[in-house]
Amino acid sequence: MTHDAHGHTHSYASKKEDLTRRLKRIEGQVRGVQRMIDEDRYCVDILVQIAAIKNAIHQVGLTILESHTRGCVADALSNHTDGEAKIDELMDVIRQFTKS
Repeated sequence: MTHDAHGHTHSYASKKEDLTRRLKRIEGQVRGVQRMIDEDRYCVDILVQIAAIKNAIHQVGLTILESHTRGCVADALSNHTDGEAKIDELMDVIRQFTKS
């Protein structure tokens, strides 16, 4: 795990390269949708691309959520340090993440 400027750990560090690659791909997809709109492409084609972007960003979120659970939360529980607070924080973020 790596630490940020505030001393927080980041359990997704081992997946950082993959996450960055995925986000760059998503960024390209968003630019592609912008081009499609500029080119007056068919609505359904644009909507299909938007659905693909939505799914891709959701997968990035799930990857980070899993890393957080297996790393940060599990670490807090096993070290008996702030475990309940980490679980509360996790549940809050799951609620936010799963809102439509």
